Amino acid sequence: MSDTSQALRNLRALAVVMVISFHSVLAYLVSQPAAPLPFDSPPYRWVATPILDAQRWLGFDLYAGFQYLTLMTVFFFLSGVFVWPSLKRKGSWAFLYNRVLRIGVPFAAGAYLLMPLAYYPAYRVTAIDPSWIAYLKHLVALPFWPSGPLWFLWQLLVLDIAAAALYRLAPRGGELLGRLSASAGEASGRYFLGLVIVSALAYLPLAFAFGNANWAEFGPFALQPDRPLLYVVFFFAGVGVGAHGYDRALLRAGAALERQWLIWAGATTVTFILWMISMAPLYYGYHNVLADFAAYLAVVLAVTSACFALLATFLRFGHGSWAVSDSLAENAYAIYFVHYVFVVWLQYALLGAPLPAIAKAVIVFAGTLALSWTVAVGFSQSMARARRLMPQWRSSSAQKAERTS
Repeated sequence: MSDTSQALRNLRALAVVMVISFHSVLAYLVSQPAAPLPFDSPPYRWVATPILDAQRWLGFDLYAGFQYLTLMTVFFFLSGVFVWPSLKRKGSWAFLYNRVLRIGVPFAAGAYLLMPLAYYPAYRVTAIDPSWIAYLKHLVALPFWPSGPLWFLWQLLVLDIAAAALYRLAPRGGELLGRLSASAGEASGRYFLGLVIVSALAYLPLAFAFGNANWAEFGPFALQPDRPLLYVVFFFAGVGVGAHGYDRALLRAGAALERQWLIWAGATTVTFILWMISMAPLYYGYHNVLADFAAYLAVVLAVTSACFALLATFLRFGHGSWAVSDSLAENAYAIYFVHYVFVVWLQYALLGAPLPAIAKAVIVFAGTLALSWTVAVGFSQSMARARRLMPQWRSSSAQKAERTS
């Protein structure tokens, strides 16, 4: 495995850990309401923060703010990197079939089976009748179906379908994206500037139209109205980087991005501070075109800088192979899929515990990671065992058929 492949593998492991840490601290943010609102009354804030604890810590607001701002663009970029090689290897129809089975089916199962289990504590903390039957009646009566963090899956599936359509209808489209990113190996700053410009053109109009802290739900399909096109840009930027081999150009070991890791880390710090400063007027309800433009442009600068910084840092330091990170990377998808149930129930279980917010968040994070990882490994081992037994079962069935014929 190349250094680039191992670095991306380790970054995937860190990304799922960061997602768990993000959700683990949401119950303890100072910026959240003092008490939970009724389950079936707008604005349905429990969808994002199912549990609100009396213990809070301001440091978690800064940490969660950074994660909320930057992490998902990294997810979409990483997802795009592997798409074009997969399309070339499998073809568009086999690729789509695999994506539907791997993403579409789990999204539907998770939204309608796992998420009702995850959100029951959010109902219970304000319920007059806390029974499961009453909860399901209130849940079905909602004007949407809460899918929690699984919203990422349906949007990723849509982008995969778009990539497959591009490969089918314009096979050279990925090569064109690859050529646009080919010079990024020694010109990462120029590539950064181009990505910022395209991202700003995609993001700013929607941000002015919808604001930058809202959610919309249509049945089980949730989205941030300001961000769909931003995610499209980062996904297809990843497609372009991976089109000619993801260990070339921007992500090549020893290329400019890796050498300049400290610059990108500093840029991320500066742009995140600029984002916090620019968001202050909006937080207090002050709006004008210049203030909004500054805040929205800061979003673009911060998410692009953070993506470059994470990639550069892992290319520089994260290309080693370790058993723990390899296992996390191997099971990252399954961990992501199940973790939210454990997060919410552990936060609920700790509501009355006489512990500070930091201690509670650490317990939720450690417990969720351990439980999710255990479930993911167990599922992986069960699937592997089933695959090994399948040929034996088919052989045994064939032999029985021959004896009875």
